[in-house]
Order: sequence, then structure tokens, then C-alpha cells
Amino acid sequence: MTATDAPVRGARFFARFAVFAECLLTGVWIAVAALPLVTLPAALAAGAGHLRRTVAGDGTGLRSFAAELRGALRGGGWAVGLAWWAALALVQADLALVRALPVPGGRAAGALAILAALWATVTLLRAATAWRPGAAWPALLADAWRRSLRDPAGSLLVVCGLAVVAASAWVSAPLALPALGLLTAGTLAAEHRTAAVAAT
Repeated sequence: MTATDAPVRGARFFARFAVFAECLLTGVWIAVAALPLVTLPAALAAGAGHLRRTVAGDGTGLRSFAAELRGALRGGGWAVGLAWWAALALVQADLALVRALPVPGGRAAGALAILAALWATVTLLRAATAWRPGAAWPALLADAWRRSLRDPAGSLLVVCGLAVVAASAWVSAPLALPALGLLTAGTLAAEHRTAAVAAT
């Protein structure tokens, strides 16, 4: 090890730690922006854009996050959020019906409903992280749906991120807020992985 190795390694460590800290802060921003519920997809899109700029070393901050949030909402992000919450409510109603009226195949139907909700959530996350200013949400969702099927390993990575958020909320509800940033970063990594595989 040369005399210059230690400072270089130290700089790399602090750079990586800074990105990790930015992920946690971004999670809090996403949670606050998603308080109206229907703004969740737009908040995720803005958070993903913020993290992309952070990793690239571009100047970014709360103002650019807010600008992307407004752009994603104007582009129909609120309608996507409304549709996603409606789908979750439908799954919840289906599960309640299965529990109230035990019928043959009811458990299988309940399991399929849960898988469908999970798949819809993974698709939403992948679409949100792929959002760019001016992008159309329907096209993003269609592409994300295809990627979630063609790249099961990447989708599993997103599911693991969801598990981190759920586990954090189970331990302590406030921990789920910064964990949203880790989920967004994990989804960005899945999208990057998919693009890299497609390019080879």
C-alpha cells in the first residue's frame, strides 16, 4: 500500500457513505411528498431523479426534487397513483371476501390477488424510476410491465427492497420513511442492471 492509497480509499468511503445518506434523506422527501397518497408515483419518480443526479455528481437538492415532482404530477402521475390505490383496495376487498366466505379455491384466489398486487407494485416502482420529464406514464407502465416479466432477477431485487421497507415499518413506523429511499435506490439498481444486460 502506498502513501496515497489511504486518502483515496477514505475519499471513496465518504463518497459512498454520502450517497447512502442521500438515499435516506430522499426517502423522507418521498414520504412527505406522498402524503396525499395519489402523489406516490410522482414522489418516487422525483426521488429517483434526485438519486440519479447525486450519483452522477450533478448539482441537486430539494428545489430540483420539487420541480420533478410537479412535472411528474402534471404528466398524469396522480392518476397512476389513484389507479394503484384502487387496485390495492380491490385486492383487500377480495381477501376480505375470501376470509368471510370460505369457498373451494378461496385461498388460491387470495394468494393470486396478493401476487397480482405485488406485481403491480413492482411495475409501478420500475415505471417511476424510469420516468423523465415529458415521459408518458402509460408508456412507462407498459415498458415496466414487460421488464418485470423479462427480468425476474431485477424484479426480485425490487421485492427485496419492499421487504426492507415492510421490516423497517414493523420494527418502528418512522424507519419506513428513510427506507423508501433505499427502495428507490434498489429499483434504480434493478433498472440499471436490466439496461446493462440488454446492451450485452
